[in-house]
Amino acid sequence: MVRLKDIAEYVGVSISTVSRVIQNDQTRNVNQETRNKIWQAVKELGYTPNQHARNLVNNRQNKSDARTMKIGWVANPTQAEINPYFSNIYTGIRDTLTENDYTLISITKDEIENEALLLKTIHDLGIEGLLLIDSIDESLIDYIQQTIPVVGLDFYYSDKNIAIIDYNRVAALEKVVQHLVSLGHRDIGFIGGGINEAFQDLNEELRFKGYQSAMKEADLSIRDEWVINTRWKMENSYEGMNQLIKSSPGDLPTAMVCASDLMALAAMRAVIENKLRIPEDIAFFGVDNIEMGKYSSPPLSTVEIPKYEMGKMAAKTIMEMVEEKVVLPIKIILPFELVIRESSSKKRT
Repeated sequence: MVRLKDIAEYVGVSISTVSRVIQNDQTRNVNQETRNKIWQAVKELGYTPNQHARNLVNNRQNKSDARTMKIGWVANPTQAEINPYFSNIYTGIRDTLTENDYTLISITKDEIENEALLLKTIHDLGIEGLLLIDSIDESLIDYIQQTIPVVGLDFYYSDKNIAIIDYNRVAALEKVVQHLVSLGHRDIGFIGGGINEAFQDLNEELRFKGYQSAMKEADLSIRDEWVINTRWKMENSYEGMNQLIKSSPGDLPTAMVCASDLMALAAMRAVIENKLRIPEDIAFFGVDNIEMGKYSSPPLSTVEIPKYEMGKMAAKTIMEMVEEKVVLPIKIILPFELVIRESSSKKRT
């Protein structure tokens, strides 16, 4: 069994320093570089930093122990409430877990990324498995999986040693661009955001990569001024589109590919308020197929994502992993489908 002494020798610090970091003792300062080295050693050596967490690991190994039947859900607290995409996934998860007598417990990203509280949070809540819909520090994933199984609902995790339930985001956006090109569009912009709220580099976001790939395949150039990074906020989509129209009224894209329906709907309002027509002046194509897209003016073309089914599949997978029916981190990629409506239905002449 790994001891504090082993970590101290591994890092080259005193045992008391290791103890202060692991116990989150604020009475004496430990510089951030040393803290990082200690936590890296904790992960590499497999040390479980408190008795509660050690008990949890032992309990998983003892099948006679009482089950808690609780699954943790790590997501932005407001996602399931205000974003139709996430709410449908959440409903699929909740319905499936409830049918099988499991309880879904909400955990914030801050709680899971606080190393001093991480395993204590899991233990105190009685979590048997974890669902990730918000990306977390990837260095924590292997560490968490030493204690409980984890399933990610995001293709961002596709190259990690973690079970994945998602759709192919790159391929979906490639299909959207190909559809617009088939209608005669050559000047195509993009509206989206980064991987998450903390990491907003568009170049790492998979839907943007799909847009880039298809534009390159069609031998079309990408103009920076036609790419709007909204940071996943509707007001930024509206303002960004409004600014684009006003700054270059005679030099606009003929189509906008949007990484979500909500971003598309906000940008469409800016187009209409500037007395431009959709799709005659600028066509729009979204992703998610949320209910309100059917009722926009004009109705929004989109990519149908099997959101409820993703939630169901994620719930089934985490239950099978908790019950040790599945051991390997499986990857399930669900199909998508283009839904063509009036916002992109006309050919360019």
